[in-house]
Amino acid sequence: MNLYLNLNKTSRKTVSNWTSRFALLLSCAVLLFGGLQRTAAHGFIVRAIPNDGTVLERPPARVQYWFSEALEPDFSSVNVRAPSGEIVATGGVSVDDDRLLSARLPTGLPDGAYIVELRLAFAGDGHVITETQVFFVGETVAGVAGTAANAAALPLEIAWRVLLLSSLLLLFGTYSLYALVLLPAWGNAEYAAGLLPLRVMSRLNWMVTLALVVAFVGNGLALLQQTMVFYGVDASTAISSGFIQIVRSSTRFGDVWNARMGFLVLSALLHAASLYFRNSQPQNVRAFWSANAWLMGMVLGTLSITNHAAGSLLWTWLAIAIDWLHTLAVGFWVGGIAALVLVLPVALQPYSGDQRRIALLAVLRRFSRVATVCVFLVITTGIYSALNWFYTPADLTTTSYGASLMLKVLLVGLLLMLGFAHHVALRPERYQRWALIIQRVGNFMGTLRLEVFTAVLVLFSVGLLSATPIPKPAFLETQAEAPRATQTINGVTVTQTLSPGGPGINTYETLILRDGQIVDNANVRLRMVNSARDWRGAWHTAESVGDGLYVTTGDEINDVGTWWTLLDVRNSDSTITRLAFNWSISQDAAVPTSREPTFVHWLALASVAAVLAWAVYPYARRLYHLLDLRPAFLVIAFVSIVAMIVFAVVGFVAIRDSQARTAAILNPAPQMVNTVLPDALSVERGQALYEAQCSAWANANQLGALRRELPIMRDEALYNAIVNGWRNLSPCNENLNNEQRWDIVNYLRTWERETE
Repeated sequence: MNLYLNLNKTSRKTVSNWTSRFALLLSCAVLLFGGLQRTAAHGFIVRAIPNDGTVLERPPARVQYWFSEALEPDFSSVNVRAPSGEIVATGGVSVDDDRLLSARLPTGLPDGAYIVELRLAFAGDGHVITETQVFFVGETVAGVAGTAANAAALPLEIAWRVLLLSSLLLLFGTYSLYALVLLPAWGNAEYAAGLLPLRVMSRLNWMVTLALVVAFVGNGLALLQQTMVFYGVDASTAISSGFIQIVRSSTRFGDVWNARMGFLVLSALLHAASLYFRNSQPQNVRAFWSANAWLMGMVLGTLSITNHAAGSLLWTWLAIAIDWLHTLAVGFWVGGIAALVLVLPVALQPYSGDQRRIALLAVLRRFSRVATVCVFLVITTGIYSALNWFYTPADLTTTSYGASLMLKVLLVGLLLMLGFAHHVALRPERYQRWALIIQRVGNFMGTLRLEVFTAVLVLFSVGLLSATPIPKPAFLETQAEAPRATQTINGVTVTQTLSPGGPGINTYETLILRDGQIVDNANVRLRMVNSARDWRGAWHTAESVGDGLYVTTGDEINDVGTWWTLLDVRNSDSTITRLAFNWSISQDAAVPTSREPTFVHWLALASVAAVLAWAVYPYARRLYHLLDLRPAFLVIAFVSIVAMIVFAVVGFVAIRDSQARTAAILNPAPQMVNTVLPDALSVERGQALYEAQCSAWANANQLGALRRELPIMRDEALYNAIVNGWRNLSPCNENLNNEQRWDIVNYLRTWERETE
């Protein structure tokens, strides 16, 4: 009689036997994970103004800290304490940039040491940490220093992470094992419900049911613990106060939690449907289980969104995708091994001798093929992910993250050795020289249990790695100060600061004092100018935030080089004070948001692609044999593919050239560049020169048209109007030199105030 028909000759084993094994496995995981003492968010400071430990001549207008990860605005804050211990400023997350935490400081602060207290709630993983930084005004104060982040993990966090990770891996491993291994090896149409013997399906059903319960418990504890951390309350307060619903509905952690819970609920419904319809519609059981394999893959993806990968400075979404692929491979490999150990005893119970071995080999050989691909995926994706965080070889040996990674590598190496032993034992005719290994493996059950225990250790290392702070990039250790300049005109002292002062979004801060007293009732307008490109941005009206400070934000600085800031300060008596600042913008001052890939990154990515190609090769080969390979069809297909590629390349090049031509037409490079900073002195000189050397313009009927077109005219056009005339406006005095003509141009620009 067929072996697979004989698999149903015995009754099911009791549930308590395998439940105790599962409980023992889970207990081992809890004990191992319980050894974790700390956890840390994967975010870190990428730019600080002022830098930690900086000595300043005068107090800054504000403190600003940019992070590699987005922050939760409702749960992140910054306090600044004066030397007396009094809190002199508080702040929060910027409305324009959720990676920026800032606070405005009052004017007139005394010299001394100032402590900046940071409470950081990272949106990606929900971790809340506190740290302090210090800056000094006047001179350094001995014995005062900032403190590193205290990121001690709560026992409840350790518990839910263990429960959630273990249960999700087992669920994915069980569903995938069913679809990819058990069905091809033991599936038979004689067993209508699920195509497997009743005792096997019963064991799988109980495994899934218990794992789903644990997953729901772990996910529920996750939301509870996150609420406790965000609000700093105990569990009963978090539940009774309604805080838990706020976290669920208004945070990124809550968004990911909701998605995970939705997938779990749908998975539970599908599993319940497979149980409900197993007698009336047994043919649909397989479909329910296969669908759940895909669903659990999506659930594992939610873990990748909230781990280290989300903070990668290199291709963030690719890093998340690679990490997801890594987790899926681990899920099948480790979760599949655990599921296999739990299901094999009941499946093989009625057999002995050759029958038992044949049935076991049928499963293990199929599992080995898929697991081999997963092993290579784990290795290649793991290498790529590690390269996101290691910038120098020393990071591997001198950082806690490197030590945690080395532990994981050693444990994975042990798991690989056990997998190799099974691979050899499954093919004794091919590996006769490894007879000792084959003899040691024996009936596989002992080494499979050892492999499961090693897999638990691997899970421990994964948890330890995810809870270890990533190495901070070395290039962030040296940070440029925010550009700042001060000018005094007619008793008005203006301090202009660009924060952070590099290409990208910048905050323009203007501090105004008149005879040493703050000015809160001025009207401040600001414009950024790139003279090399003869380009001017729009005028910004700066908002008064008190203490003489006026703030606005813009993204006009889009390249390195020389930029001008033009400031028009309208005083209470309606007089206007013109100031101009000259800045040298460098890339060093920009807030890092990405890093350039190296050859090693490309090599690691290529290795991942190669493993994926190897995995799909058998399916591609089957498709190849189904294709019509007659010469005429091959020629048509080849020509079509080549034509498609050519059209795509030509279209891309044409679009790029068209964009470049359009940009050159709209904003061509100037033939003459304004080299005179349009400050108050230049404007005054220009006005005097205009009145003396361009007197014919005063009554010309085209002067009004010139005034109206000033906003769209370039400096180069105004210069040419002075030299050659414009419409019926005659040229100005031909004896003017270049600097004088540019002074007149700068004066003419002030007419724009009258046209607005």
